[in-house]
Parts: sequence; structure tokens; C-alpha cells
Amino acid sequence: MADYLPAALLEACVVVGASSDKLQEVYQAFHSNGTPELPPLEPEVLHVLVPPFVSRPQAESETLRPRGKRRRSFLRKKREQLPSSAPTPGGGAADGKGGSEDISVPKDIDLMALPQLCFPGGLQVTSEQKDEEFHFLVFTNVFGNKTHGVVMQCYRPIQEGTSFYQNGADSSKLFSAYSFCVISKYPFFTALKDCLSCLLIQLKTCRLSDMEDRVKEFAAKLTLVPVPPPGQLHLMFELRPLTIILPAKEDRDLPAVDLDLHLPFLCLRPQQLLQVICCLLQEQRVVLFSADWSRLTLMAECLLLFLQPLSWQQPYVPVLARGMLDFLMAPTAFLMGCHLSHFAEVAAETEDLILINIDKGTVCTSSSDTIDLPDIPPAAAECFTQRCQSLKIHFDLDHWRHASSTDINEQRTQRRTWQQNLNHNIQRVALELIVNIFRDVSDHLNYEHRVFHSEEFLKTREPAEQLFYKKVLETHIFHSFLKDRLNKKMDNFARMELGTRSEMQKMKAMVEVPRRPTMQEIQARRKSSVTEIRLSKRLGMSLPNLGDDQTISFQRNSLLTRIFVPDPGLKSPPKPVKVFKLPDFPASLSFHSVQSYYSELIQQLGKAIFTVQNENSALLARFYYLRGLINTLCSRRLDALSDFQNLYKTDTAIFPTHLVTFLVDSLHRDERQQAQRRPELKRLILKVKTDNEKQLVQPDDHVKKFQLPRQQLHQDEFVRCIQECRIVKDVTTIHRLFEALADGQPQKVDPELFKIFYTFWKEAEAEAQDVSLPSEVIDHLDYSECVYKLSSCVKTSLGVGKIAMTQKRLFLLTEGRPGFLEITKFRDIQEVKVATAPFLLVRIPSLRIQTSGRPETFEANLKTETELWNLVVKEMWAGRKMADQHKDPQYMTQALTNVLLMDAVTGSLQTQRSIAAASKLAYFDKIKHEVPMMVPKTTSETLKHKINPSLDLAEPQTVHVLLYTPGQLTCNDSEAEMNPKLWVALSGGRVVVFDAASWSMLQACIQVGESQVNCMMGLVQEQVWIGSQDSVIYIIDTHSMSCNKQLTEHRQEVTSLAMDTRDLHNSQLTYSCSCDGSILQWDSSSLKVKRQFHLNCQRLSSIQVHDGTLWCCCDDSIVELKKSGTAQRRITLPSDLRSTSSSFSSFVVIPERGQVWTGCADSVDLCLWQTNNHRHPPKRISLPGTSGVTCMIRVKDQIWVGCCGRSSVGGECDGQLRSQVLVVDPQSHAVEKELQGHSDSIQTLCSAEDRYVLSGSARRDGKIAIWKVE
Repeated sequence: MADYLPAALLEACVVVGASSDKLQEVYQAFHSNGTPELPPLEPEVLHVLVPPFVSRPQAESETLRPRGKRRRSFLRKKREQLPSSAPTPGGGAADGKGGSEDISVPKDIDLMALPQLCFPGGLQVTSEQKDEEFHFLVFTNVFGNKTHGVVMQCYRPIQEGTSFYQNGADSSKLFSAYSFCVISKYPFFTALKDCLSCLLIQLKTCRLSDMEDRVKEFAAKLTLVPVPPPGQLHLMFELRPLTIILPAKEDRDLPAVDLDLHLPFLCLRPQQLLQVICCLLQEQRVVLFSADWSRLTLMAECLLLFLQPLSWQQPYVPVLARGMLDFLMAPTAFLMGCHLSHFAEVAAETEDLILINIDKGTVCTSSSDTIDLPDIPPAAAECFTQRCQSLKIHFDLDHWRHASSTDINEQRTQRRTWQQNLNHNIQRVALELIVNIFRDVSDHLNYEHRVFHSEEFLKTREPAEQLFYKKVLETHIFHSFLKDRLNKKMDNFARMELGTRSEMQKMKAMVEVPRRPTMQEIQARRKSSVTEIRLSKRLGMSLPNLGDDQTISFQRNSLLTRIFVPDPGLKSPPKPVKVFKLPDFPASLSFHSVQSYYSELIQQLGKAIFTVQNENSALLARFYYLRGLINTLCSRRLDALSDFQNLYKTDTAIFPTHLVTFLVDSLHRDERQQAQRRPELKRLILKVKTDNEKQLVQPDDHVKKFQLPRQQLHQDEFVRCIQECRIVKDVTTIHRLFEALADGQPQKVDPELFKIFYTFWKEAEAEAQDVSLPSEVIDHLDYSECVYKLSSCVKTSLGVGKIAMTQKRLFLLTEGRPGFLEITKFRDIQEVKVATAPFLLVRIPSLRIQTSGRPETFEANLKTETELWNLVVKEMWAGRKMADQHKDPQYMTQALTNVLLMDAVTGSLQTQRSIAAASKLAYFDKIKHEVPMMVPKTTSETLKHKINPSLDLAEPQTVHVLLYTPGQLTCNDSEAEMNPKLWVALSGGRVVVFDAASWSMLQACIQVGESQVNCMMGLVQEQVWIGSQDSVIYIIDTHSMSCNKQLTEHRQEVTSLAMDTRDLHNSQLTYSCSCDGSILQWDSSSLKVKRQFHLNCQRLSSIQVHDGTLWCCCDDSIVELKKSGTAQRRITLPSDLRSTSSSFSSFVVIPERGQVWTGCADSVDLCLWQTNNHRHPPKRISLPGTSGVTCMIRVKDQIWVGCCGRSSVGGECDGQLRSQVLVVDPQSHAVEKELQGHSDSIQTLCSAEDRYVLSGSARRDGKIAIWKVE
């Protein structure tokens, strides 16, 4: 079981000191020779105390916590009975007649090195008693797993018959040091120090013969203490006279923080601290020095915590004993610590070390007083320095005004609370530093092919910063960080990076804009190399009124910089913490006493579960976890499995999969039979069995650097290479590019041509970064505009100059004194054509552009550039028209990408056919002749905007389900979380989240299983429920944006979710259904099934609640259920539709009118039924231009119907479906509007506060249209 159980607080307790033989020799020499110099002694392991300390009675077959698989033997040395003048410390543990004893110790504890580390400065015999001292150890195995130790050194007299401690100045006494080392898997430095302090009080009053019993009792008590699971539940226990707290780690991937994180700020100035962090990021050989051993580990641990989420990958030995200094000769990077007395020796004998004197607060190298390493980028460093100045790191200054506490535990609680808040603030400051350093890394990642474009990333850095980044990018610590980014790990770094994006960065995330500097960025570069910005106010709690022009545009007061510096402090208070007190330890540690202790603990946890089950699901999960763990220790397997089943429903993030698997496998026959009779356990056992049968897929952790191809590229290889180098992601566009580059050749692209194309593209990007326009020109442009193409200097009808193209317009950059003359905006173009202009005796090709509102035609003598500019302007013109007509900014973005590809193809081929090849990329200019450019007036007036949820994917995905949640759904921690959200379910269990105030993407992917999502529902308890084809209901926490709860009660695919909307603020009763007809009624607070009933039908596809009545949509009928679950009304499919194997696809109930509207997937009619005469044939309302109904919703007093359209034929759009959204008036029974916004069947509709309707379509379109409700 030990391989599956989480480790207890204590792994081992080791007593280290001098052997009795050596002490006897020193004692006798001292008394026979007077007062000679006392020699240092060799420390040895005297006692190793490891669990289990309590075994079951012999009749039982198993021990309480068997750990044999994790042990190796330590053979205690044979000892003879010591003379009475020098008794053995703890002699009660050894056989009085001498002999040997096998002691099993944890495999990660190195007993060979431990004595030196317990006495890093050597073991001394003294003539006077010294005060106790503590220091801290960290052991790291070859796999990087850490074990932690807290060491207490204390002295005892070497003479007979005294207590362990004896005060008094007797010159004939000698005192020998002993170390008590408590070893734990967890970094509970403060808690374990407190525990040893309590042990110290007992040792001062006990006799030597009782010492081992006291230490063994102490160790046994600590093994009864469970470790809290990740989250906000801390554990408290009494170890008299102190109350001790075990803090939980915030996240399962982060260590628990049980030390004072402000220690580095007390020892080093912020600038020096930045130097140290800089050295660690560059993986230097770093050595800490202090005259106080305890400071070394605490300082090292703080520094490593400051690097999170980057994890130190190199050797780490925070305390080097005197005999271990040769470790510093290691050629690799490391972080080590040693005594200050060795400073000069280490500096003289070893080169290229970073030496940090903690006591003096200095940082230097072994060869000079300064550090010759590139610094952290100045913008990030300055922000960090400002933050440090706002930290309040002196407890007394903060609490001087308060009354003095007369209770030590109350005083410790006050200090602990202050320290927790300070630690939280320090972690936020350190995390912000890491975010500011590595914020732009994600912009240079290709997630599909796991490629990091390091060279591109370096080119985007300031010249003075490039050497720093070049060194960091080569480190193991950064490589590990890259893996997490490519895996899209949603950790604190990702959350802060997302939360501190500027408005422009959020808008850029909406569309795939080719990388060019905006006017805003050009101005910002000029004004200052370090720009301080403030986070602009979000756009309100509710859905905004969408403007007519929703193309990419930005307010002029929204600066885009790399560094985020909001109002002081990044004020985000720590999450509230709950402290759970463990029962008092039993008076005796017999088996039955321990079982009674566990029983009492289980009782207390049961009360806690009852208290929070309807209030706090996060705490509830932690209580279930602890009770399941204790039940496991007591061999109550069924009770443990029941707790873990409840935990699985409440928080899957802390579900102990391996332990539950072990419990299921270890069930006895009678227990297994009982489990089969309990439905919830039967489901859990089935899940464990199913998961174990699944083939384990190892996560792909490789990281590639982009390399140019060396062989001929077929189309598939070409697609991969283009995507890897992040030129284009869309597969259809890449196919057109392939045809252009392979023009006139077999269907292959030569690697040399690819290299030329790639170089041309990158050089164009680099040249764009260096564009420097005069301020007079920038003032005429929007801040979001970028110059994408610039002609050579030509003669035009407006004068001589260069023609510049942005995403919105063409303008002339005049020669001589640079000036701005607008040629045209793309939306104002009426005609573009190539002509010839006379020049001396020849005619020169020229480009003519006719613009609305201007009588004169613009003409430019572009000479050899004419044909290319003709293609470019026509494509941009067509793209702008499409974008304006369809309210979809992505059309303009796609046109811009096409234009840049044309430019690169022309520059790469340099042949007579280059223009013909480039024309293959003119997609929009072609389809405007094949597809009507004009959108019907009704559609244009009603359609407000379009968004693309598949932006991060290579190909469009079907939008299966849409859910709008108002701002009030989420918690009040920040303005960002108060904004409304749009939840989009794509194929394969992928959920994308948009901020519905700005339509920017908040979350690119929340994965909920691997199957298709069928339904979603938002609840007021900060939850979104998601029903999947894999029969699971996934629950997303809207604060952490993670899926950490699952409901597994359904046996078939979950098809629909519903709640009674009569009481939106107390929506505790919700319903779910599965295709087999099962309907479950849930208490959404406790996540328990309150009722369950079954509906006999072919397939149950959806449910709705109206006035407390449940309506169900089946393939062959619409059924109204009584509260008992029996059918009250049943509307059956009309006979003519039954004969064609049709089925109901959707329905709308209007109770006040007594109407039920139904639609079928392969019927062109809506059916209107009267509830008071449902057997009467329905009224048919014909739907024009459709082949079937896929979805329906009621909005205000209208019915919105999503339809399957009919195929169009011809050209680029061959085979596409022109689907419609129809608006029906339920009073007149007429179709009021026919809205054509999608080129594939509409899959889902949802309402946004009855102000907007959102429609999502199948994968050939894959867009979301936002319609205004009249």
C-alpha cells in the first residue's frame, strides 16, 4: 500500500552523534590529562526511527502501513553494553547483550552522508553547554525528487545519571553534541522546527535511558499526521505546548510554502536579488555563504520559489559539509551553500563561481567583485524594483500599534497570518517578473508541431537584451518551461500572462494578423524604451452594443508594451484559508489507541463534510480526500472508495488515481460483492477497470527548433513546413501557396526555392520592424494600422513618392519633405485596372484606381511593379468588401495574408511566370465573380459581427454548442471575471472561451474528455456544466477555468441539461438526460442525485423546464412529464414524417400561448401544436430555402430557427451549404426574417440577454455569427 499512499508528515527520525566508544575515550583522556585540546569527533547514525510504529495484532494479516517495497536495510553496528559512566543515548532500543538489528529506512535517505550534513561544521566536544541550533536540509535524488530534513543540534553532558539537559557550570563536565533530524517528503520547515522545539522541552526533563522512548513516541505521533491535499485547507494539530499548522500547497504542481519568503529581501537589495535570479536563469554555478547554517537552505528555497514556474534542473545541495567542498569543482551548473569561513578558500581555488555572501549582502564572482553577465531586461527589472519597494517586510512595524498578545499561540497566529499575506504578495511580485521576462515566448510557438522559433524570438528583443535571452534559451530550466507552454499548461504564469494582456494584444488574438509593427508601437518605441502602462477599464459587466464596424481597431489611449505595470501591488488578496484541527494524539500508541484516534478523526471529518456540503465544494473535496485516506489506513476499503467516488464528483484535480486502483484491486471477495450492490461504487470500479484497460499514451514532451527542409517537398510535407515556420496556419491557403510555388513543375517544391521564399518572407518582416514614419504621417493613421507593403519611388498623379499599403488604405509617402497624401481606403475603391502612360517614345505600365467621392482617377507609373500591385490592390479591395458585407474581420485578415504571400512568391520566383503564379493566391478577387458579393439587406442590418473560434487551429471545427453566461455568473475577485463570457464547444471535447464584452479569446482550449460535447449550462455557483457523448457531465470552475469535477451517473451519452429558471439566484435543482431516456434531478450544490426516472422512447435528445414542468424531446415524440416522472402529454410525430423515418430535432414551448413548436432535421416545415388539444394535427409553417431544422430557441416574443441549407454549385464555393437563420413570429405564424450568415449547416443557437442571438455552424464554415434582436 505504501507505494500508493501519500507519505505522512514524517518519513524518518534519525539521531546522530558520536559513538559511545569515542566519547568514552575523550572523557577518560580529559580527566587523566587535565585539560588538553578537545579533538573533533566523527558523527555516526545512532538511531533510525521509521514507521510503522504500530502493528496489528498477530491474528491480523497486515500491518498498519507496510512499507517494505520502499525500504533498504541499515545494519546497526554491534555494540557492547556500555559502562555505567557513559551510558548509550537511547540504549533502550538496542539489545542489552549486544547484537545486531536490521532497520528498514526510506530509499531516498542517504545514511552515509547524513551524519556530515547533521554536523556540517564538524562534531565538537565542549567544556561548556551551548544553546540549541537548527538548520535545514534538502536531499535530491537522480530523478529530481526532493526529501527535506530539519536538524536540531543540542548538547548533553558526558557523565552518568543526569538528565539529558543539566544546567550549571561544573568545570569538570564535558558536553557532546547530538542531532535530531526529522525527514519528510514535504518542505514543512517551520512546522517541523516547531515540532522539534516541542520535543526539546521533553528531552530537557527526561533521563538518558528514556530518551529513545521519548523520541520514538514523538516520531510515532508525527506519522499519524496526514498531509493536506492541494488547495485552501490547512491542518492544525497540538504538540504541547505549541499549536502547529501544516499549510497546503496552492496547486498540485507547486510545493507547499512553509518559510518566510521575505528572508532574501532582508539580506539583499532588490538590485542584488535581480542579479542572483539572473544568474539562476542563466544556469551559473552559484554558491551561497553564511556563518549561520540555517540561512543557507532557507535562502536557496526562497530563490527557487521565485523562479516558479521555471524549475531548477541542475544539482542542488544547499548545505555542504566541511568535507564536501570538492563538490564545488563540478563542471556543471549548480546551486550550493557552505559556511562563510570557506569563502576565501573557495574563491581562490575555483573559477567562474557566483559567490553570494548572505550575511554581508554582497554578490560577486570568484575572480572579481563584479558580475560580468548580461542583466535581466531593464523594463522587467525596473518593474520588479518598484514592486519590492511597496512590500511591507517588517512585522513589528506593521503591528506596533496593536496590543501585545498574552497568549503565545495567539501571537503565533497573528504572525502566521501576516506572513501568509506577505508570502502571497512576494510570490505575485516574483511571478510578475518571470511573466515580464518571458511574456512573448508564446508568440513564437507552434503548438501543433511543437516548434519554438528561437531565432525569431531573439530578433524581437532589444539589442541590449539579446545576449541575456540567448544564454537563457540554451538552459535546461528554460527547456522545461517550454514544454509546459507547448502543453498549454494553465498555471499561475499562464493566468497572469492572460490577465495582464493589453487591449491591443487581446484584439490581435482575435484574428491572425501577420506580424508588423503598428503606428502605436512605432510611437511608443520613439517615446521611451520603457513604457509604463495601466490596465484600461474593461468594457462593463454586460454585453456591449456592437458598433457597425467591428474590424480590428484600437483606442488611442491603449498602449501596447511588453511590460504590464498597473496600479501598485497587483492587488489580488490570497484566497481565504480554512484550518481543520486534528484530534489530540492518543495517550498511548497501541494499535487500538491509534484506531480510536483515526475513528475520532473520521467522525470530525464527517461533521465537517456535513457543514460545508452545500456551501463550499472546494473544501468539501478536501474533506472527502482526507476521510478517504484515513479510511484506507484503517482498511475500511468500501468507505474509502465511497469517499473517493464523492471526491471524483467534486474535484478531479486531487483524485488519487493510483490509490483508488490499489483499493479496487485489493478488495476481498465479500467486499467486492457489497460494492456491486452499491451503484456509486459499482460505477467507480467500472471506471477504474476501464481506465486501466486503456492504452497509456505517453505525453509528447519533445521541443523542436525549426530547420529548413533539405529534400523535395510534397504537399503534405510543404504544409507541415509552412505551419512550423508560422507563415500561415490555414491548410487551404497553404495548398494555394503550394500550387503557386510549384507552378509549371511536378507537384513538388524544391528545397532551395523554399529557402528563398522563407528568406524573402522573414526579410520582409524584419524590414517592417525597421519602418520609421514621420510623426506627420503617423498622425493621419489609426494606431492599429501597420505598413505592409511599400513601393519604390514612383511618379504618380499626386506627385513623386512611395505608395504605402496598410490594412485599411493606400497612401503616398511623398519625396523630399516626407508627407502624407491619402490615395484611397479599400472600401471606397470603385475600379482598379492596368493602363499605360506615355513617357518620351515609350509607354510605361501604370496602375489606375477610381475612388468613390473623387472625380479624378489616381494613376501611378509603377513600371515592373504594376502587375503585382494590381493583384494586391484588387485582393485587398475584395477582402474589404467581403469583410464589410459579412461583418467578419477575418476576411480582411485573410486577404492581407494572401497579399503578403503574393509578394513573397513574386520575389522568390523572379521569372516571367511569377505574376501568374502569384495570381493563384488571389482568392477573394476570384470568388467575388463567382459568389454574390452583396449580402441581403435584412442580413446586413441584423448581423453585427462574426468571430472564428478555430483561430488557433489549422482547419475550421464544427461549433457544436454555444453558451452565454452573464457577468454575474462569476466571482467578484476582479473586473475581468465580471465580464460576460461566450463558451464554445468544438469537436473532440475542446471548449473555447471568449470575453463577450470585447469578443477576445480568453481561453484557447479547455479539454473536457475526448468526445463530442452535446450540451452546456451555466449555474450561479461559478460553474459551467457540460454534457458529453462519453456519458460524463464535466463541470468547469469559472474562476480557475479548469475542469475539476465530473458526474458519472449516466450510462449513455448526456444529451441535454436544464434548470428551473423561475429562481435564477437559487438554481439548485437541475436536470440532465441521456439518450437512453434516463433523467436525473440534481442538487447542484451537493452534486447529488435527488431523483431519477426513465422515459420510454427511441432517443431522448433534449429537455426543458417550463413553469416547473419538464418537457422532453424524443425522436418520435415530445413528452410533458408530471412531477412524479410519468407522462402527462405526448405529442407524436406526424404520420407523413414517420413514414420517411424522420425525427424531432428541436422544440420550443410557449406556455402562456399554450403552444409547442417543433422542427425536424429533414423537414422544411415547422409544426405548431396546441397543448390543450395536442392530438389535433399541427399547423404547418413552411420554411423557405431550407432542407431541415437543426435547432430552435425563443428570444423575447420571437422564435429563432437554425436550418440546414441547400447546396450551391460552382467555382471556389462548390458544394457549400447556404444555411439560414429564420426569425418566426409566433403570433402571425410568419417568417419575419431570412438571415444568411453561414456557409454550412447551423448547429446551435443561443441568446445573449435577449439582446443578441449567436449562431454556430458546421466545420466547412466554423464561424459564430452575432445577430441583433429587434
